[in-house]
Amino acid sequence: MRRPVSKLTTRQQQILDLIQASVHEVGYPPTRAEIAARLGFRSANAAEDHLQALARKGVIELTPGASRGIRIVAPQRQRAAAAGTVWNDTARQLALPGAEQLCLPLVGRVAAGQPILAQEHVEHSVAVDPAVFASRPDYLLKVRGMSMRDAGILDGDLLAVKSCQTADNGQIVVARLGDDVTVKRLSIRGRHIELLAANPDFAPIRVDPEQPFAIEGVAVGLLRGALQ
Repeated sequence: MRRPVSKLTTRQQQILDLIQASVHEVGYPPTRAEIAARLGFRSANAAEDHLQALARKGVIELTPGASRGIRIVAPQRQRAAAAGTVWNDTARQLALPGAEQLCLPLVGRVAAGQPILAQEHVEHSVAVDPAVFASRPDYLLKVRGMSMRDAGILDGDLLAVKSCQTADNGQIVVARLGDDVTVKRLSIRGRHIELLAANPDFAPIRVDPEQPFAIEGVAVGLLRGALQ
């Protein structure tokens, strides 16, 4: 658990802890209604008021129009916001020369049938603070499209991915279906597998048992406005 950010109220810290726990356990933040239900608020509007207060304090960022559009801000940006300074995302690592860094490969478009980390897919490497993520990622994948909009994952974002071959029901995964690689929420019901978008404009993808399918990794964090 992160140490409490200064000047948060008890209720704000509870909400921040709830968001962190949700991201760690299932890979995405809760909705306003889920926050209200968990903390005993009378309506989702009360949760929204607290989220707006957390955003003003520089602890989270909110994506307008997305039910799960909540992103926890990196600890060093939180400290900068508390101090009243403007934080430059592209220079955040230079501001912490003594901090531990991860140098992660940034993967762009993935050619059909090729491994995600094939050299031709890696655009360059990005130095990041490991404290930003729920667990240590292996690479960053550039998001294409808006199919995961309501999970707060937007076109152009960098999704931090931990390589693995299995995932839990409800986690956001990088999956290979045939020759295509996609980012979706995994839904397992008995022997049936679906890949669910977080945008009503996109239909669920039913995985045919005869169709080549593999989990490539699970989402453990997100970067927006980072050096690309």
